[in-house]
Amino acid sequence: VQLQASGGGLVQAGGSLRLSCAASGSFFGINDMAWYRRAPGKQRELVASITKDGDTNYAESVKGRFTISRDNAKNTVNLLMNSLKPEDTAVYYCNAEVLKRDAYGIPVEYDSWGQGTLVTVSS
Repeated sequence: VQLQASGGGLVQAGGSLRLSCAASGSFFGINDMAWYRRAPGKQRELVASITKDGDTNYAESVKGRFTISRDNAKNTVNLLMNSLKPEDTAVYYCNAEVLKRDAYGIPVEYDSWGQGTLVTVSS
């Protein structure tokens, strides 16, 4: 399974960016999808997550500014980031709980990660 993320870049404070991530490979479904980030000198943190039914969860620091969405038919997850702040500067990683079947046909969930995309917000 591969997760390909795109959409990072340099933006001024107050601006917007849209991150996209597409899952490809051999699997039959995806449970939760999410975006994480790791800022310089800090630990990785959850930014936002979305269930396959569309229920969302956001970090307090991004509530009201970021919106996560997904397209189950296309196996994609997006993150629309508005009102960006310098403290949003980080490498952003997409994550997906991918479903495969084992040798006995039993569904098994695998935690898959994208390669990361850099978001830099200048003040």
